[in-house]
Amino acid sequence: MDIGHRRPPISEALAMDMKDEQEEVPRQGVFYVHGRRIRGCGKWGPYQRQHPKAAVRVSESFTLADYRARYAQYKSDPDLQAAHHVAPWIVTWDDHEVANDYGNDRDERLDPRFIDRRAAAYQAFYEHMPLRVAPQDFAHLRMYQRYDWGKLARFHVLDDRQYRAYHACPPKGRGGSSSVLLRDCPALLDRSRSMLGKEQEQWLAQGLSASPARWNILAQQTLMAQNSQLPIMKEGDGRFWTDGWDGYPVARQRLMDTLHTSRASNPLVLSGDVHSFFASELARNPSRPRSAGNPLVATEFCGTSITSPSRSQARTDDFVRMNPAIKYGRSDKRGYMLLTITPADTSAHFLALDDVHTSASPIARAAGFVVQNGQPGLKKIA
Repeated sequence: MDIGHRRPPISEALAMDMKDEQEEVPRQGVFYVHGRRIRGCGKWGPYQRQHPKAAVRVSESFTLADYRARYAQYKSDPDLQAAHHVAPWIVTWDDHEVANDYGNDRDERLDPRFIDRRAAAYQAFYEHMPLRVAPQDFAHLRMYQRYDWGKLARFHVLDDRQYRAYHACPPKGRGGSSSVLLRDCPALLDRSRSMLGKEQEQWLAQGLSASPARWNILAQQTLMAQNSQLPIMKEGDGRFWTDGWDGYPVARQRLMDTLHTSRASNPLVLSGDVHSFFASELARNPSRPRSAGNPLVATEFCGTSITSPSRSQARTDDFVRMNPAIKYGRSDKRGYMLLTITPADTSAHFLALDDVHTSASPIARAAGFVVQNGQPGLKKIA
């Protein structure tokens, strides 16, 4: 996730939009949020100037030289360079900076030397991205950080890749994610499993409890709202994708409890990864209906991919109908989010490109929402 970056090409209109907003509103918090990232795993295949019509999973990056070459390709985009010039960026990584659906020190291939590949990818990320982290052992590069925007906002920037438990119930013979029925995968409810790791969980709890900010923003990798792929009619129902927070429901519950007990002001969750816009309301117990005993604790905005395709809009509409926490979903458009943060409220605009194959593509607002200070939950902007 980038606040301030899948892409080539980043839209020429994005760079200009960033410049215009910076000139017009210099005293309030205006933030651009992009939900996807560089394809270090090489899913676009060999180097080429145009996106292929479909993903081609060849020419993956494995060595430091491979990852450096991939960044060099992306960083040659003049509009991406312009975006870096216009505004400071806060960045974190997800899986594709290294390999698809990796978790901790395990990849889909179950490669016993995967930690070396991860170290190479982490080093290339460190060399090419704007970071406030000290050089370290690149096999174990701490990415989670905290940034204060005066007393207006505190950004808790998380890493849910490096420290997570291995995926629950992976496909036979490989690592990585799958979609599983809850009743067929008891490991999902194992209380020892963590998405962030114990140390990062404790760090986040401390930062929330001590925060003086009006808005506490969790910038993290993937959709946090429960998103079952089947209707849930009774306890134990549901089919869930195991790479996201649905694959770590007990860890998510701990996080919701932390948000509630910390009394941190106005928690907002920023997400990406799933190639879709989503706007959600997060209750203390995400698996149960909202009630007086199960209040809202946070609001979530999930950014789509800049250029990469997604599922059909009809399927996303199904997800919205089946999952009451998700109030809006859009998967047929590519784009980014624009957040305007003031002491009184935060507005989020989902901005969509007409044609991702054209660098000068027009951009229009697909939807907009506002969250009022002290009132978690979404109000749609007409």
